[in-house]
Amino acid sequence: MAELRVLIIGATGVFGSRLAELAAREPGLALTLAARGRGPLDTLAARLGGLPVRPLDRDRLTADDLAGFDVVIDAAGPFQASAPTVIEAAIAARVRYVDLADGRAFVAAIGAHDAAAKAAGISVTTGASSIPALSHAVIDAMTDGWQCIDRIRIGIFPGNRAPRGLAVVQAILSYVGHPVRVWRGGRWTDVPGWGMLHRWRVPGVGARWASVCDTPEQDLLVRRYHPHDSAEFFAGMELSILHLGLALLALPVRLGWIASLRPASRPLLAIAKTLLPFGSDIGAMDIVIGGRNSRDEAAEVRWTLRADGNRGPYVPTLAALALLRRFRDGGAPAPGAAPCAGLLTLAESEGDFGRLGIATQRS
Repeated sequence: MAELRVLIIGATGVFGSRLAELAAREPGLALTLAARGRGPLDTLAARLGGLPVRPLDRDRLTADDLAGFDVVIDAAGPFQASAPTVIEAAIAARVRYVDLADGRAFVAAIGAHDAAAKAAGISVTTGASSIPALSHAVIDAMTDGWQCIDRIRIGIFPGNRAPRGLAVVQAILSYVGHPVRVWRGGRWTDVPGWGMLHRWRVPGVGARWASVCDTPEQDLLVRRYHPHDSAEFFAGMELSILHLGLALLALPVRLGWIASLRPASRPLLAIAKTLLPFGSDIGAMDIVIGGRNSRDEAAEVRWTLRADGNRGPYVPTLAALALLRRFRDGGAPAPGAAPCAGLLTLAESEGDFGRLGIATQRS
């Protein structure tokens, strides 16, 4: 059987490099690594056994750049400010497309490409990451047979020593202080981005700060699970000085004094990097679901992931890795464009959790 030819864009980033590392160990995959800078590409390619590289700018990508590939994975970002350039090039080249997008508007617009993807006979899959791919796989597994879901709370809490990239910081700062639409009390309401500040107790990890984020997850949770009361997504930084400091910096945006914190991405990232020696290398993801179980009884279930040793940044790559296995083994999604919500099962990632030393528990 011929190898699956895969192009990973953003291969030198925090998530792209980890996806490349894991995919390089998979049989039947022929990887090519792509990013803007040739130097980091060559370094990564040498570390992974001499993989081929291709310097390119994802914002200027054309169908010709994708010729000869079976799958393209966009792991670059930030998707909050991205045009669908790679999607359009993939459709034109008839190359299957996967991304790790977390931009709310970007993911919401995926349906605009559905007809073209079907006409091209390819799948276009967005959000193959911790959310919505993994989160929905967890919810599906934990609520199988339930009569209804009333509330969903999801929190992601990276350890302070985890590597961080500019794209992630830009993504967060794009919504901090701006209104974020969330489903609370059985209706849509706006709350300030990085607001709803509180302490979240993660089993086996401890208390972490949590603030509301603007992600595709809020929309997709409501669309798929129809929770009666709420569907909320939070994230938190381990160090109080960083988390509370960002909450304070959000005030000028909330008051309309400045348009956005995104122009401050580089200096704020530099400040965060100076604090890397502090805190821990323990990241976590926590999902709490309440509703009526298969016996129509009030129920609450919880799924918690703990990633020690800075293994947390591997988690957002596991859905894309599972999709590559499906493509390789003849189980590609049907042609069309859709979010990666309900497409994968939790079982498809559990083996990877074990190999990476990532612990999960249900309660």
